[in-house]
Amino acid sequence: MEPLIHVEHLCHRYGKKYIYKDLNFSIPPGKIYGLLGKNGVGKTTLIKILMGFLWPVSGRCRVFGEDSHALTPATRARIGLPFEGHVAYEFMSIKDIEKFFAPFYPKWDQATYYRMVDKLKLSPSHLIGNMSCGQRSQVVLGLLMAQQPELLLLDDYSIGLDAGYRRLFLDEMQEFLDRGNRTVFLTSHVIQDMESFVDEVIFLERGGRLLSTSLENFKQHFSCFRLPGGLNGSPVSRKVLLNQCPEIKNIEVHASHWDLFTFSPEEELIRALHNLGIPLKDLSPVPMSLEDAFIGYTGRY
Repeated sequence: MEPLIHVEHLCHRYGKKYIYKDLNFSIPPGKIYGLLGKNGVGKTTLIKILMGFLWPVSGRCRVFGEDSHALTPATRARIGLPFEGHVAYEFMSIKDIEKFFAPFYPKWDQATYYRMVDKLKLSPSHLIGNMSCGQRSQVVLGLLMAQQPELLLLDDYSIGLDAGYRRLFLDEMQEFLDRGNRTVFLTSHVIQDMESFVDEVIFLERGGRLLSTSLENFKQHFSCFRLPGGLNGSPVSRKVLLNQCPEIKNIEVHASHWDLFTFSPEEELIRALHNLGIPLKDLSPVPMSLEDAFIGYTGRY
């Protein structure tokens, strides 16, 4: 089965600073993919490149089998894309903007649009320019879902949405996905939403390092172990330990303890630390939420 998105040897930079070097991944259809990473790693840049709005330094991106910089109108109509900030035409009303967008999308579903925006309890003649940020976000998401796209590219969909509207959107998204033949590629800073929603995760780090795995696999195999007192009594520093112990992905240093994050089983971690001559005392596993694990994987800063 041909992937919906295929990124091959992608390289991009701003000035002399490289965002990606030889980035490669593919997204097959039918699942929800979460693109995760700290601010500045290039999540929004990647979506702009995928949609042909930004030329990379080198490499190739294909969407629905077409080059991302030569997408046909028919292919673009199969893609739903609201950008970070939820830009909409402020001089239009709720009713006007629906009429404006509808002719561009052969599968347009007016009922879906009004089902979402009616939750705002505003008149159809209410102007977009007179709405709050959260209300505008809801209108844009209604427009998005009404398109009935096969591929949703959601760049931080949660901006401006309170907890109630965010839950409403997730409910609509689930109904949308249940219809089949749908794929979602999203970024979000609300990590807890992803735990019950995303099938696959793609961790993007500075420089373009990438981990692609199922969410279930990540939750099952990525662990945290607490070392009371850290490396007191050992000449090994945090930096040296990360360099010499490949079993450790990240270390968070606290005044009273160190937290060691790893994909390795506890016995392998203990063996690796012992081989480096690091004294171990009361090493213990630490339960983690998905947000804890995300911060542990990417680092706090």
